[in-house]
Amino acid sequence: MSAPTLNPALLISPVENGYVAYDPATDQLHELNPLAALIAELCDGTRTIEQIRELVGPLLPEGRAEEIDRWIEEAAKSNVLTFGSNSSESQRELSADELAKLAYRLSEHGKVRAAYLCQKRATELAPEQPTRWYDLAELAYLLGRRSEAREDYEKYLELKPDDAEIQHLVVALRGEPPPSRVPNEAIRQMYDHFAPTFEANLIGDLKYRGPEGLQLALGMVLGDRREFAILDIGCGSGLAGVCFKPLAASLVGIDLSTEMLALARARNIYDRLDAAEITEWLTRSTETFDLIVSCDCLIYFGDLQQVIAPAARLLRPGGVLGFTLERGDRHPFHLTDTGRYSHHPAYIRELAAEAGLHVARLDEGFLRTEYGVDVVGLYAVLTKENFN
Repeated sequence: MSAPTLNPALLISPVENGYVAYDPATDQLHELNPLAALIAELCDGTRTIEQIRELVGPLLPEGRAEEIDRWIEEAAKSNVLTFGSNSSESQRELSADELAKLAYRLSEHGKVRAAYLCQKRATELAPEQPTRWYDLAELAYLLGRRSEAREDYEKYLELKPDDAEIQHLVVALRGEPPPSRVPNEAIRQMYDHFAPTFEANLIGDLKYRGPEGLQLALGMVLGDRREFAILDIGCGSGLAGVCFKPLAASLVGIDLSTEMLALARARNIYDRLDAAEITEWLTRSTETFDLIVSCDCLIYFGDLQQVIAPAARLLRPGGVLGFTLERGDRHPFHLTDTGRYSHHPAYIRELAAEAGLHVARLDEGFLRTEYGVDVVGLYAVLTKENFN
């Protein structure tokens, strides 16, 4: 009898309880338990079915030897195994480009495990291409393979050492002591790249609710007051500006990304937009404001004292500082695997006291989704003395 051979076109990866194998020709994902994985290993074209029975049979409980033949028969029907001349064009190995394109399509349709297998093989075939490692790292992380994601990102950085965003992300994945904030170049790179699709991704895909949540929290404190001099820190494309424009006598926005500022400028709601690093801007500014807001910006700072203290200095008596954060359980803050920081609520209260501010509200609520999971946000409203 001819020797069974594992279909050479299958893309295989070990998992905790065996293997997963993806067949690009049929778009089928097969899960192989430990017995099936062992038989598959032995099906290398050098052993007959009788020889495989002799090797595997003694490992099975009495009366279960027939499972070997049953699995081989089913595997042959599903094209996991081939016999001799049964190989066909459908078993032709796809090129690296074909596999990468297939991985993208599979990922778009939520078939992440199959996408990972395709991308892994594409990377093996073209390891000199940095985008292969980058895409593989993202898929590995989506599957919960954190250490593999870190290794893949490190391989990517060997080929693209100037990528500031991934340099910062790897710090989190390595568990190294975090910097006090995300480096400026990483922020510029991130938002200059994502500017064209930023709002569609943030609002449509991630269901971002930061500005609306902060607007609600501030409304509880501001009441019917209007005509504020407002500063929008990290204004981005102006999503928060749209929410707070009705309260404004004047509206100033600052952001590090010129590409994002171009989007904000197109809204025609700001009296002035400045391209600047916000801590430097706050430190040197002599302007004062009734209301300072910051949505989805302070998540790029671990040490918030460098923002809250100079912002408090620019608040007029009775002024209000409102901002969003990602809520964390580690005090005072933690650099997450996303490269952003989460903050403990107690830390916000401590910083407010140090800056001479009163915590009017510190609410928890939905901020956005992340990898399909809801992110809990903090909506902070701090007031200066003489507020009424």
